[in-house]
Amino acid sequence: MILTVTPNPAVDQVITLEEPLEPDSVQRGEETRFDSGGNGVNVSQLVRALDGETLATGIVGGFTGYFIEQNLAEFDVPTDFEETTDGPTRLNTTIHAYSEEAIQTNRVDDPAETERVRYQLTQSGPAASKELIDDLVETVVEHDPETVYIGGSLPPGMDAADVDRIAAAGDWETAVDVHGDILDQLEERYEYCRPNETHLQEATGIEIDSINACEEAAIELQKRGFERVIATMGEEGSMIVSGEQTLFAPAPDVDVVDVVAAGDAMFGAILWAHQQGWSDETALKAGVAAARKLITTSGTSVRDLDIEETIDDVRVWQLQT
Repeated sequence: MILTVTPNPAVDQVITLEEPLEPDSVQRGEETRFDSGGNGVNVSQLVRALDGETLATGIVGGFTGYFIEQNLAEFDVPTDFEETTDGPTRLNTTIHAYSEEAIQTNRVDDPAETERVRYQLTQSGPAASKELIDDLVETVVEHDPETVYIGGSLPPGMDAADVDRIAAAGDWETAVDVHGDILDQLEERYEYCRPNETHLQEATGIEIDSINACEEAAIELQKRGFERVIATMGEEGSMIVSGEQTLFAPAPDVDVVDVVAAGDAMFGAILWAHQQGWSDETALKAGVAAARKLITTSGTSVRDLDIEETIDDVRVWQLQT
């Protein structure tokens, strides 16, 4: 089983406007959607879409925390969250609206062909007490999974030492997807980590301006105690760096609808693939295929995913180091 820990989950609210965002005005969204969010939550949904065994835990509170639990139940994802009384789970808002400049300069009659601008507002979330973190560690231990995934931002009151505590609390493989400053402070050994370009640069101090630089930084992390580093570079592609080799896959050439949670989909598919006994090469192909499905879909999750439909279309090659 892949158990996911999301210490600071969120409800993701996405609002679409058919006009530019204006200050000091009341505007009506043409479309609004709500999704349960947070890296671990997204990974559990992806693993479940692959018909894998998973359980989502973390810290939730208030009406937004209740929404996350109910929403995950709709996706058949089992949950065992710790509840805080210090405030509701975060509500993060994204607004897609046309920019005034794009409207004025676009010569196409159909405004739908004008690219929208994305505005994002995130919250820090309620603080996590020492007692609540203790309870979270105990919950993970009680379920005794094969793989523990810890991902997303940390709430106030939780730090890298607490992530290390979870990793060291049982005989399981641990995967992390945390911000670069936290990644740099981890001291336990981890089987997996998945930094994006920003987090990789924060953790290593290496400027990620090319595929070779990305590989260099990923190798640096691998030497620090991360057995496999899955580095993602957006439109450039992604790679798996292990002690044996570096495998690279270019980004899929598709019409992008929404990139939110694409990295989580990739990581979740790779973890699931390794539990099937697949090689790093096939696992990376599975990850890219899952990410491709997510970026061509609105929202952060899908209910069913057949990797075999597109996995053979993914190209992977070994970099010469």
